[in-house]
Amino acid sequence: MSQPDAALSSTTDPYAVRATPQGDAPAPADVIPPTRDGLLRGLLGARRLTLGTTARDRFTGVFGALLITALAAVVRLYELARPGKLVFDETYYVKEGYSFLRLGYEAAWPENPNPAFEAGNVDTYLDSPEYVVHPPVGKWMIALGMRLMGGATDPTSWRLASALIGIAAVFLVIRIARRLFASTAMGLVAGLLMAVDGEAIVHSRTGLLDQFLMFWVLVAFGCLLMDREWARRRLADRVAQVVEAGGVVGLYGPPLGFRWWRLAAAVSLGLACGVKWSGLYFVAAFGLLTVIWDLAARRAAGIRRWWEDGLVADGLPAVIVMLPTVVAVYVASWAGWFATRGGYMRDWAEVNAVAAPSWFPSWTDGIWAAGRSLWEYHVTMWNFHVGLNSEHSYRSHPIGWIVQWRPTSFFWEKNAPGQGFCPADSTGDCASAVTSLDNPLLWWLAALAIPVVIGLVVQLRDWRGTAVLVGIAAGWLPWFAYSAPFGDRTIFTFYSIVFTPFVILALVYLFTVWLEHTERRPGRTGAVLTIFVVVLLIVGVSVLYYPIWTAMPVPYEYWHRLMLLPSWI
Repeated sequence: MSQPDAALSSTTDPYAVRATPQGDAPAPADVIPPTRDGLLRGLLGARRLTLGTTARDRFTGVFGALLITALAAVVRLYELARPGKLVFDETYYVKEGYSFLRLGYEAAWPENPNPAFEAGNVDTYLDSPEYVVHPPVGKWMIALGMRLMGGATDPTSWRLASALIGIAAVFLVIRIARRLFASTAMGLVAGLLMAVDGEAIVHSRTGLLDQFLMFWVLVAFGCLLMDREWARRRLADRVAQVVEAGGVVGLYGPPLGFRWWRLAAAVSLGLACGVKWSGLYFVAAFGLLTVIWDLAARRAAGIRRWWEDGLVADGLPAVIVMLPTVVAVYVASWAGWFATRGGYMRDWAEVNAVAAPSWFPSWTDGIWAAGRSLWEYHVTMWNFHVGLNSEHSYRSHPIGWIVQWRPTSFFWEKNAPGQGFCPADSTGDCASAVTSLDNPLLWWLAALAIPVVIGLVVQLRDWRGTAVLVGIAAGWLPWFAYSAPFGDRTIFTFYSIVFTPFVILALVYLFTVWLEHTERRPGRTGAVLTIFVVVLLIVGVSVLYYPIWTAMPVPYEYWHRLMLLPSWI
């Protein structure tokens, strides 16, 4: 122990708080004052403390959020049943969701079942189970949407859950961005961009799994954002109490108590993993992010051994609470598989005579057999995923995702005049498409913004930019390990839906920094006008592309003109 530490520990409570960050030296001018108000300003920022303090700001935040969410609902629910057939991977997940409703597990289907299913003959599933390679949460959510509609009555019922989740995600983006950037206006801008983005619209109108993965990741991020604020407010309160009582800032800071928002984030991350295993990347990334936030808070509060204190008082409890919760929620998501006997490999342990170890209590034999069977099932799922390498015309390398180099076509149909959906008086062929293509202007601007965000994070040490980059990195970078030159797995651009909210937040972060930099300075009007024009242009592009996101019949020439790159066809 150093001499100053030894002297301090002998005369003060080591869990008291200290007003200076180094030794017993006088506090420099920029150290946070050890009052509650001073600590709150230092830990949360003046902008956050003034957010929502006026009736006008509160009204704008609520009314604007409802208005933009209503817009999102219109573009997602309008003629949701179009196209009236199973598109792309709906052929798997919709029928698996329906068999969940009927049996509690994924059933196998006869050869070429889609025409009958699309025509309303939905009970042609077989008695045998289907081998599936994704966990059940997303399919259960699709099933719940069907239940709300009274069954798999039409394509609207297949897609209702995706649409409702997509609408909820827009509202979440608004509230998250508002809190993240301490700006009601920027929250509304972020929500508007999410409402009109192409990939967000397409996934809200199709029964695929990645929409639900995105949603639970977004919920987890919002919960951790709430936890960050709660923890800093609690830290400010407890530090101020010690100082007001005549104490000093010591080696360690005060404990903060149980963190319910962090538990909620863990539940959300468990559900994300229960949709797709790629949710694990966010477990790691967000877990590290929340611990770094805690370390920074204790350092800013003047706690001398902030790194040790943060790891022991905050980091260790985070691991103890979050990881078991994620695992427990994930295992619980297999409840249908456990509760029935018909699921794939449900009786693997019994069939293969794999008995429990002798030291296991006999009354746990059934539990052990089910768990051992589930483990073996997961081994086969893992082998499938790591070995997946099949040719597909829309497979893409993740390096091109950020610019949407090779978007995925979910549905495409072309008819001559007088055939199908093409009017007889049409001057040319007609096309109908569902293309999982983000708003190109939005994503191309965001692709340019991300390096700037990285630079600002390095220069300003801005936690907001760091949080946005962590979300992008967790959803994007791991896929490089499965692509050349490291691997050769078949993957698609539409996986980028999981980090779409963070791409939008990256662009809005730049808007926010620009507005903050020009506040009460020359150039403010130009900044506001430029942001307004950019957002207006993005909305205009979405209007142009909306037909090819939603299978609206359009002239073939119109569709072809929107294919700006040869790789889009």
